[in-house]
Amino acid sequence: MADESKIDDPKGKQKAAEEAIEEAKADPSAKVESENEEEHGEDTEAAGTPASCATAKKKKSKKKRIKAALTGGSSESTSSGGSRDEIPKAVGGLSNDQISDILKMNPALAEQLGVGNDGDLSGLKVTESLKRLKLEDIMTGLASSGKNVKDMANYKFWQTQPVPKFGESSTEVEEGPIKVYGVEAVPKEAPPLLEGFEWVTMDLTDDKQLEELFQLLYGHYVEDDEAMFRFNYSVSFLKWALLCPGWTPEWHVGIRATASRKLVAFISAIPVSLRVRKNILKASEVNFMVVHKKLRSKRLAPVLIKEITRRCNLLGVFQAIYTGGVVLPKPVSTCRYFHRAIDWVKLHEVGFSPLPPNSKPQYQVRKYALPDHTFTKGLREMESKDIDPVLSLLKRFLERSEMAPMFTRDEVEHWLLHKQDAPGEQVIWSYVVEDPTTKKITDFFSFYVLESSVINNEKHKNVRAAYLFYYATEHALVPKPSKSELSTRLNELINDALILAKKYKFDVFNALTLMDNNMFLESQKFGPGDGQLHYYLFNYRANPIAGGVDKKNNIDDNCSGIGVVML
Repeated sequence: MADESKIDDPKGKQKAAEEAIEEAKADPSAKVESENEEEHGEDTEAAGTPASCATAKKKKSKKKRIKAALTGGSSESTSSGGSRDEIPKAVGGLSNDQISDILKMNPALAEQLGVGNDGDLSGLKVTESLKRLKLEDIMTGLASSGKNVKDMANYKFWQTQPVPKFGESSTEVEEGPIKVYGVEAVPKEAPPLLEGFEWVTMDLTDDKQLEELFQLLYGHYVEDDEAMFRFNYSVSFLKWALLCPGWTPEWHVGIRATASRKLVAFISAIPVSLRVRKNILKASEVNFMVVHKKLRSKRLAPVLIKEITRRCNLLGVFQAIYTGGVVLPKPVSTCRYFHRAIDWVKLHEVGFSPLPPNSKPQYQVRKYALPDHTFTKGLREMESKDIDPVLSLLKRFLERSEMAPMFTRDEVEHWLLHKQDAPGEQVIWSYVVEDPTTKKITDFFSFYVLESSVINNEKHKNVRAAYLFYYATEHALVPKPSKSELSTRLNELINDALILAKKYKFDVFNALTLMDNNMFLESQKFGPGDGQLHYYLFNYRANPIAGGVDKKNNIDDNCSGIGVVML
């Protein structure tokens, strides 16, 4: 999910907030973004949007701004003229140990600043400016994006929550719940809201209410840094994402303006059986937190988080998983986004893909060209008869991951099977490989669609993105599997997935450094994005899990321990 630059409204007046918003709109460097990831670190943050492939010029200026924020220098020069031999005891309210811990969570920023891989701060140039550094400056840089601003109030909120804290012991911990309590201790009533607002439980089986949610997300959810793209969740996508097996209406939480009845904020959760190493958690997957842009100064996000937590607790669910592009206390893992161009010309015309130095457009078109037909023998669309064999294959494949969902048959049917007679737009594409002799399902892969609207572009109105979802292959499950053979098979499957994405008019194919993706990302010409995706566990302490990137934010030779793909 996205986050926002906070708007200071000391008088608490709505007019002042609106003026600040309009000023932010006029100035892209101060642009207001969605509050969801700022407070909770949810889902598909802006790292997964087309902004992840910004131009080289913008990347360079961004690096200068980030480095200046932490070194006390200006954006024009990285030299602060300060002393290296003494570091203030606390910066922005954080101790040196905490800052060091935070930098370890973002190797891209640490590398830009010249900080050692161990998070040692002794190499930083320190001036009096550093002593006055605010936490929001640190968090701005940590998100690898100028829009991901955090302030001390937000950090203090997370300090009150049952999540691991920065600066805690880096030694191996005993994994388990941080806070243990029962349903009887959970408040029976929702926390009070500001006058003029009220809680509602959304009925997303009602087309009218679903349309309200669609409009709120469309206007106030994720945008990129330069206000060029905005996620465009279709009604079909929202039904798929939020009305899954086991869903409960109480976990679709809205806030309405009492007078106008307008929906102004929302947060959701769905049930998930989550395995973290050997422990299986009855958890919720929290997502789609959004606050109307004109209400960003009202600090509704912490209230939304507390309310979804309360509602989950009332049903005996005390752990949650969520993701975000900003660093919050405290990620259990970090992955990186990668993008594979399909229609390079269109991506270039909308500002998604820059033309590399010393190259020509025709070279890029030729580089990313794909055949018209797939190559894998026995490849076909997934059908109802494949649900059980796909479930068996997927369960065995995910056992290799340190953190993964425990799917049921109903969940495989819901998440992976596209029903031809289903109303609305197609959301999920799943394909299986059937052995022509044994008729056994040996492989499968899937991807889903998420469009982004293109803002202020006369030629193109949207970018159609495919996101790699779950996959599995028997080549990983044989005794003593060969890494080279597994890599070869995965490259064959994903190459066919790209060919199919081209067939269905996708413009770009996105993937993260999770599961075994590192075996094919570079070979299939995926390029690294700017953004990272951090995985978080609520009310559960776990030792770090590899996310497929090394300390310099490059692809790690070892595969990721993450087997959870979140929307």
